[in-house]
Amino acid sequence: MAQHSRVPVINSLSDDYHPCQILADLLTIQEHKGALAGKTFAYLGDASNNMANSYLIGCATAGMHVKVAGPAGYQPAAAVVERAKAIAAQTGGSVEVFTDPKLAIAGADAVATDTWVSMGQEAESAQRIADFAGYTIDADLMALAAADAIFLHCLPAYRGYEVTAEVIDGPQSVIWDEAENRLHAQKALMVW
Repeated sequence: MAQHSRVPVINSLSDDYHPCQILADLLTIQEHKGALAGKTFAYLGDASNNMANSYLIGCATAGMHVKVAGPAGYQPAAAVVERAKAIAAQTGGSVEVFTDPKLAIAGADAVATDTWVSMGQEAESAQRIADFAGYTIDADLMALAAADAIFLHCLPAYRGYEVTAEVIDGPQSVIWDEAENRLHAQKALMVW
């Protein structure tokens, strides 16, 4: 793709990490919440996927208190959690992993989720949807976060599964700022 393009191609997405997305997400949180250090971030859903891993490492690097929740069988790899905890120990952040989404979202300044069925997992769709029952971010779960919490999603989103329309289309949602910030974050990455 890069060989035949006249513009830079930046992605870095893998099954394990999504670094370009986390840069955009941290920029979005900073735009809406100010300094990142000391803020609490919650991720609910597939805590073993590339976004959860990226939030663990990225938020810890920013000195945030990152909490992820996913059902048994969808927890982050121990090596990722240990790496994030080591980073957090240096930055003043913290890392917690839960199976109960209510514990993870409690008091969070920013809340995120991702699709439950990623590319290549379509055959597992029915099982994954069943496994994630109770992890849909709806108004009741968002009410447990800070009153001024923001909601993020890297898109595409499937309303009624990982998030309800009232949340993703509601006043706490910053998904369009987040999507725009992919451009700005990747421009900064190129300059860096």
